[in-house]
Amino acid sequence: MKKAFILDTNVLLFDPLAIFKLGGNDVIIPIVVVEEIDRFKREMSENGRHARHFSRLIDDMRKDGELSKGVKLPGGGLLTVELGGDMPLPPELGMDKADNRILGLALMLKKEAPRRQLVFLTKDANLRIKADALGVIAEDYEPSNVEPDQLYTGLSTIKVDPTLVDEFYANKRLAYSDRLFEHDKDCAKPLYPNQYVILKDYLNPTHTAMGRYSRDLESIVPLVKPPEGLWGIFPKNAEQAFAVDALLNDEVKLVSLLGKAGTGKTLFAIAAGLAKTVDEGVYHRLLVSRPVFPLGKDIGFLPGTVEEKLNPWMQPIYDNIDFLFGSTANRNRRGAGKGAQELMNQGLLQIEPLTYIRGRTIPQQYLIVDESQNLTPHEIKTIITRAGDDTKIVLTGDSYQIDNPYVDSANNGLVYLVDRFKGESISAHVTFFKGERSKLSELASNLL
Repeated sequence: MKKAFILDTNVLLFDPLAIFKLGGNDVIIPIVVVEEIDRFKREMSENGRHARHFSRLIDDMRKDGELSKGVKLPGGGLLTVELGGDMPLPPELGMDKADNRILGLALMLKKEAPRRQLVFLTKDANLRIKADALGVIAEDYEPSNVEPDQLYTGLSTIKVDPTLVDEFYANKRLAYSDRLFEHDKDCAKPLYPNQYVILKDYLNPTHTAMGRYSRDLESIVPLVKPPEGLWGIFPKNAEQAFAVDALLNDEVKLVSLLGKAGTGKTLFAIAAGLAKTVDEGVYHRLLVSRPVFPLGKDIGFLPGTVEEKLNPWMQPIYDNIDFLFGSTANRNRRGAGKGAQELMNQGLLQIEPLTYIRGRTIPQQYLIVDESQNLTPHEIKTIITRAGDDTKIVLTGDSYQIDNPYVDSANNGLVYLVDRFKGESISAHVTFFKGERSKLSELASNLL
């Protein structure tokens, strides 16, 4: 049966194309939502851009008919802009609030057509609760909702026959076949491209090997292990070793690193970027960026030039770079003994906020986007589509440390990207589980 979806303002600010993503069902836009969208259109933020985009879409659709009577959508349903009704609400729900007027409209439409399945889509949890209390079906708008504990980790441990571990070490390759799963029927298969594997002897758990599944070779292949480490740092656990392999593999153009604080995501990403840019010259520039979201209450506008204003936001990146330079001061390499500013003056390093990335084309660069869990799926798409020829993009983040009020652990852009790209040969994902910053940091991450 065809449904009718009533869309809240926050749905359209999250995804202005939501009206086209509901199949052949009808879409209803309350007039109060149009009024709220109008208040956002002057903003220069992502919400403002989405508001303007939606307004242009609706204005173009007026050419095909009257919005009050319904305009046909590409999927077959009708798009209607509805005026409010006089449906009474409980006295606790004053009609001076836009949310309550939308609920009133939903109740009116439900009364007029009781057999039609009416669904109210909103990203406001409290509004969904109120709708449910009034007998209106309410759902969260989420085209790809993936809970963090169900997300693809990029890692797999397989209990195998001891001869397979020896064969892998001897041949530097292990063909992908059913032999891998003879002693581990519960292991998820098939493996995804560039999925990292720990082969564990089912008779002797200390007899192990680590590798990466190559779909082109249809085999598990050894990891890339630079003998001198990455700018003086070495992996301390399996996940960091997997990350180093993904970050240094030029055939992998998109890397996502997900994990809690102190696991080394940003440090290894920057170290690999410096190695590929400063040492090897594979990329013209290392570009490091992050979204600008404050932790806790904002302190307001900052004085100074653009660079001075950005320093507090970009300081975590500078901290990691300074640490890497300090650990390699005695090494004979192009960047040794220099600071971040000198590399920036040479054009080898650029640090900037994501605010300036829209509209750009980024060719032959090693792009790192830190704290990408604060981005929406649309913003992630905007970043990835900036990649030019021979550009590598690395996204790092922690789904449980989100400062953006419009996303959560299940619908942020980083989770969205991991789920969508897990089957692609040009991408790799690693989930970090063990913190290595300090014992105190690890305890805080686990206990607090």
